Amino acid sequence: MTDDLRVLVVDDDFRVAAMHAKIVDTMPGLQTVGSARTVSEARAIAAREKVDLALVDVYLPDGSGIDLVRELRCDCFILGAADDAASVRAGFAAGALQYLIKPFPATELARRIGGYTAYRRILDGFEVTQDQVDAAASVLRSERPGAKREDGGSVTERRIVDALRSADRPLLADEIAEQVGVSPATARRYLADQVRAGTLTMALQYGSTGRPRQRYALA
Repeated sequence: MTDDLRVLVVDDDFRVAAMHAKIVDTMPGLQTVGSARTVSEARAIAAREKVDLALVDVYLPDGSGIDLVRELRCDCFILGAADDAASVRAGFAAGALQYLIKPFPATELARRIGGYTAYRRILDGFEVTQDQVDAAASVLRSERPGAKREDGGSVTERRIVDALRSADRPLLADEIAEQVGVSPATARRYLADQVRAGTLTMALQYGSTGRPRQRYALA
């Protein structure tokens, strides 16, 4: 993924829209391509601009943001005040990747957008492996960093960091798994979590043939 991801902000409150756009524009690899206050404005922008991600409010002056998500041909987050279970289910059924109930901290939106950029990096290519699919799903879930795991995840994560620090170079997931003493699938799960949390970075290494390989390094 070399080009910036292009983000459309849809919110009828111009102050909220400006805040969301500022969050997007301060994050590397992202740019705001438009801000819309209505469904019709959002449709017009999406028709003339390439949009990768839309941040969509639920209650808009001329229609429902959930209905808009259903028709947009891009990834979408719903950022709305609708907190009833029916609206949340409808939002996910419409295709939203995330549903954030207002009000929420700006840092929470930034964290989830960061998870989305990691998701797009992992799924950047013509074909993907099941491991990449699983890693992408993991970063997109955007679990809160630092949450304790019942399987001793914090110990495994420290070992991964120690392995990368000792190597002093980016490593493949299989190399990390061997050094840490876990299966490659388990290593990829923890690596995806650490990329989302900002502890590690992931880059794709392209060879002359075959699929790209994921290399991990300390952030």
